Amino acid sequence: MFERILQAIREHQTIILHRHRSPDGDALGSQIGMKHIILENWPDKRVYMVGDPAGRYAFMRDSVMDEVPDSAYADALAIVLDTSAKALISDDRYPMAHETARIDHHIFVERIAEHEVTDTGYESCCGLVTQFAVESGLRVSQLAAESLFTGMVTDSGRFRYDATTAQTFRLAAFLMQQPIDTNALYRNLYASDLSQVKLKAHFVDKIQLTPHGAAYIYTTLEEMKALNADTFTISRGMVGVMADIKGVDIWVNFTETPEGVACELRSGEQNINPIAVKYGGGGHAKASGATVPDRETALRMLADLDEMAGAAHA
Repeated sequence: MFERILQAIREHQTIILHRHRSPDGDALGSQIGMKHIILENWPDKRVYMVGDPAGRYAFMRDSVMDEVPDSAYADALAIVLDTSAKALISDDRYPMAHETARIDHHIFVERIAEHEVTDTGYESCCGLVTQFAVESGLRVSQLAAESLFTGMVTDSGRFRYDATTAQTFRLAAFLMQQPIDTNALYRNLYASDLSQVKLKAHFVDKIQLTPHGAAYIYTTLEEMKALNADTFTISRGMVGVMADIKGVDIWVNFTETPEGVACELRSGEQNINPIAVKYGGGGHAKASGATVPDRETALRMLADLDEMAGAAHA
């Protein structure tokens, strides 16, 4: 499955790793993990990571991005990780590379690179990168294993989501042959200080329901400024406060940003991905995202989600 990408890595001295904007643990884990798999097996290669900052995942080792000049792309291989659509890629210079590849586990939206491995049968892109190492017979360093395991944990919801399979545990077991401090990992991922607990309580109080029982939260740009919190903390971080509400199967978190309204869509049973794709986003059947230009467009998306919730209850 990975033969052409493996060959491209062997053929290029410079490799530049991209992933999606506003990175989560899987995006960063696959990026850091791939970097250190390559360096462990080809220590003479130059491997760079590009994109926006790590944000709340800055606790991950080697999560600081590189400053890469345009000239570096001329003879490079660019690998895009954990990204379903071109518009979502952080740092859009990847087409400047001599050769391009993609590894991704999201529902297919469009072709991005010359060589592609996309497989929705994996709970995370980190799972796919781990499979790449296993199939290719490559050594996996302790740092690579730690990073990939972090991404598997975050995208599987601590192995809770239904994308988790026997394959997930097989690959996690492979990574845990390296000494991974899971206690420290879970503390960094899930421990909350008092201010975060109070912030979650604030957003619980903001939950509203559509006529057919879809839950939503809408946060304006003025509210964002007053809360003095970053977009990731509010958008991706607070969508989970609507999970596990009895009778609610579809929920969405809308967060205004200078670039538009960030939309995080989730579902327990329904495939909400087509609605995300309709509005220029993508992701998984039950967890997708998009950024729309304004509140009016966001409310049209909400109406679509309400209609889906109604059809499910009919």
